[in-house]
Amino acid sequence: MSKQAKTLNSTELKRVLNYIAAQTKHSARNRALLLITHYAGLRVAEAVSLRYSDVVADDGTIRTEIKLRAEQAKGGYARTVFVSERLRKELIAYIRLLQGCKQTDSFFYTQKRLSGFSPNSAAQFFHYLYKRAGVDGASSHSGRRSFITNLAEKGVAVRVIMGLSGHRQLSSVQSYMDCNPMQMRNAVELL
Repeated sequence: MSKQAKTLNSTELKRVLNYIAAQTKHSARNRALLLITHYAGLRVAEAVSLRYSDVVADDGTIRTEIKLRAEQAKGGYARTVFVSERLRKELIAYIRLLQGCKQTDSFFYTQKRLSGFSPNSAAQFFHYLYKRAGVDGASSHSGRRSFITNLAEKGVAVRVIMGLSGHRQLSSVQSYMDCNPMQMRNAVELL
């Protein structure tokens, strides 16, 4: 069985956010990119495929729903990504720094490529981000795994999690959910 990406707890996520905040160059972009994986469960390839118009409406507001086209999503199935109020605030802070963006521009710019990150370069970005922040075992998929696990811990129905994550098979979404002794202790205390 292959090793899965680490699911981050709130302390580890704060550690990564603090590391990003200490970096002055591109910190707003890096924070938004990290949090769109943790708060919306996007795969890294989906996040870096976003165009400005996918996230920002014509009136300059953050969309409450991001429509991923089939070519943006794994498996070729279009889906809707719901933007929480918490994520919306993060994205507002990020777009304040984006000046003169065209609707077709990549939402997450790079300093070298105006077209944005490739999925591979974004995976490398996350690998080094987590490593430098001192979170061992985390990877580009950690945000998505954390998103799914956190929803499950909060009692969200598996069918709803499937819809939010874009999984089409129950077994696929279940493989993302971590289980730890504290969760098991809390479960038996429900009786």
